[in-house]
Amino acid sequence: MARTRDQDACPGALQVHQAADGGLARVRLPGGMLTAAHLAALAQAATTWGSPAMELTSRGNIQIRGIDGAEATQALADAIAGAGLLPSTTHERVRNIVASPLSGRVGPYPDVHALVTDLDVAIRSEPSLATLPGRFLFGIDDGRGDISGLAADVGLHVVDESAALLLAGRDTGVRVAMTDAVATLVGVANRFAECRGTAWRISELDDAASVLGDLVATAQPGRTWEPITRPPVGWIEQNDGRVTLAAAVPLGVLQARTAEFLAAIEAPMAVTPWRSVLVFDLEEGVADVALRVLAPLGLVFDANSPWLSVSACTGRPGCAHSAADVRADAAAALEDPADGHRHFVGCDRACGSPPSAEVWVATGNGYVRRAPVG
Repeated sequence: MARTRDQDACPGALQVHQAADGGLARVRLPGGMLTAAHLAALAQAATTWGSPAMELTSRGNIQIRGIDGAEATQALADAIAGAGLLPSTTHERVRNIVASPLSGRVGPYPDVHALVTDLDVAIRSEPSLATLPGRFLFGIDDGRGDISGLAADVGLHVVDESAALLLAGRDTGVRVAMTDAVATLVGVANRFAECRGTAWRISELDDAASVLGDLVATAQPGRTWEPITRPPVGWIEQNDGRVTLAAAVPLGVLQARTAEFLAAIEAPMAVTPWRSVLVFDLEEGVADVALRVLAPLGLVFDANSPWLSVSACTGRPGCAHSAADVRADAAAALEDPADGHRHFVGCDRACGSPPSAEVWVATGNGYVRRAPVG
């Protein structure tokens, strides 16, 4: 079912959303990938022109809040562009790509990072895709099943030497050669842009299969993947003998000062769709020192931490729609452990709800439980 509101107010680095606590800018990170220099630049920009409490999103992006006025908004945009994180002014809100973050480093799976880069270039090169809604999501799963459960609008799930084409997280039965992967994803997105009407997501179309065009199913359609709600955390050995440090970020709030310490490691990184940060390619000695420095800053490296089972939207005071300070309430809920993942939200919009999470909605007079998402 299409939405009744056809104006997409999804924020970007240039189209800033005016929240209760000031301007909100969202920086797209295709595949969640970023360098130490990128993160250092964002931390400095957040401290200088907004709030130092940066937010990690469920799509592996970074938000900066509390931007005060037009001058600060422009200065922040200039800083983001100067850091190389704004390669297109026309397509910056549609570079929404999630991909298996450990791809090519951990496990017997192919490396899909080059596909992410090629897809990002292809999206920016297609003028018609500038009209995609800011919520339209591309997904690339290297075969381990971590991304496909997120139900991206259009996605690939690697299967042997080819990939299954997914719509809204469901296998269409179409198999795509890896050499045709990017062109296929762009083709589907183009057809959606042409026929979407007021729909923002493929799942809202009356006939989602129409975006397949002349693509033909050669395998059994219908398979779905279980959504993942917990990020990889801790000391993870890579295939090449080096180490990935995987840090969960409680409630997705990454303080700029902590980000500066992460950047000081001078290693490639990724923000995951589970609001965590991965630091790659570390020698054991460097990883050991980094772990000792980062853990006291509040980052979580314990796979049994209760922080991995709770999340929240922004809530008060940042969101005018919220009926409660949901982050404080989510933190307090750690004292009363529960099975599964609990997501606390301040209103019925339930922003950022993970798939299959137990969602608790603030009413102004306590919380009511809503059915799981996904």
